[in-house]
Amino acid sequence: MTNEESRSDYGWRSAWGRSIRPGTHSEEPPATEGVPETGDDEVPPSGEDAANGGGVVERSAQSTTRSHDEGAAVGGLVEAAPEQSPESSRTEVPAVDTWASQRAVPGEPTIAQGIEPDISPVDAGVLASEVSTPAPISHVEPPIEPTVKRRQLPRVIALANQKGGVGKTTTTINLGAALADDDHRVLVIDLDPQGNATTGLGINSRALDYSIYDVLLAEVPLEDCVESTSVRNLFIAPASLDLAGAEIELVPVMSRELRLRNAINEVRDDYDYILIDCPPSLGILTINALAAADEVMVPIQCEYYALEGLGMLSRNIGLVQKSLNTALELSSIILVMYDGRTKLAEQVSTEVREHFGSVVCRTVIPRNIRLSEAPSYGQPITTFDPSSRGAVAYRELAREVHRVSA
Repeated sequence: MTNEESRSDYGWRSAWGRSIRPGTHSEEPPATEGVPETGDDEVPPSGEDAANGGGVVERSAQSTTRSHDEGAAVGGLVEAAPEQSPESSRTEVPAVDTWASQRAVPGEPTIAQGIEPDISPVDAGVLASEVSTPAPISHVEPPIEPTVKRRQLPRVIALANQKGGVGKTTTTINLGAALADDDHRVLVIDLDPQGNATTGLGINSRALDYSIYDVLLAEVPLEDCVESTSVRNLFIAPASLDLAGAEIELVPVMSRELRLRNAINEVRDDYDYILIDCPPSLGILTINALAAADEVMVPIQCEYYALEGLGMLSRNIGLVQKSLNTALELSSIILVMYDGRTKLAEQVSTEVREHFGSVVCRTVIPRNIRLSEAPSYGQPITTFDPSSRGAVAYRELAREVHRVSA
């Protein structure tokens, strides 16, 4: 250890020893530059430290002193920093006026810059808002939807699609039940020889006095074959197995395409909606339904084959319009059995909406197991499981259909 280092250590220990003598509190250990003063490192002398000089030498102080002396000995490059008083080392930070900084006018001095304004704070706020606040955005009106044709009640709707298994019967039953729940008188005409709409509403086709077959072939009044169902305001003209031979038996009959229209005209004013469940074909029964209806509603499954069948049905609707029913029009296309988990369903839905536009109903009927279970109990979905997804969808579809009714 050099003489300078020993003198430095001795001086430090002496100063420390004087500061801890009993009854003496006037002197404190000198502060070392660059070393923060903390009370945690200062402990009473003990052991070797007490034997060497009666004080504790901090390692940081020693290292700082050695580095200072060695630097001075090598080249005198290290200069002691001038001491500054606590008052002079404290930097004065001008207080920033939050009000003025937030409402500052570009290019003009503010209170934060040390210049007092010659206007009141209220006037300054108004001036700043006039200069820096952008003009308010005008209210944008929502786009006006294309005019929807209003349809007079009663409405006669044929649910048709020559492709089988696309949900024609399911839609006829549940749409009719949903409309009936909204206090509309609804008549369902089962024109399908399979009679699924009849059994789906809890009617035993073998215990009937008259069916729609008798109306078409024997000219029995339609009101004589109408049966009530378990749903209030919902009625059905049931089908029987005899209807399977009606295609052949109607061939020699005069005005065979208009038999159903003449029968419906007798009871048209007794109902708000008359829904005709068509068979999955383009035979004489379907032609009767299209000739008697005011509009056609087409349920399509969200699959590729449904698109092909829709094109064929559109051409046949055009043929009926020209020869039998000029007032007939395609009013609605319903997407049924929609499975949002598949890309195919989304692609079919997008393609149909792009081609047919507003004709496609906004309401989509999802694939739901409860819709398949309801017919086995002879009930519509609105009665069988009112809270199911299928019931909710068909109630929304009924509101959408009735929204355009006058």
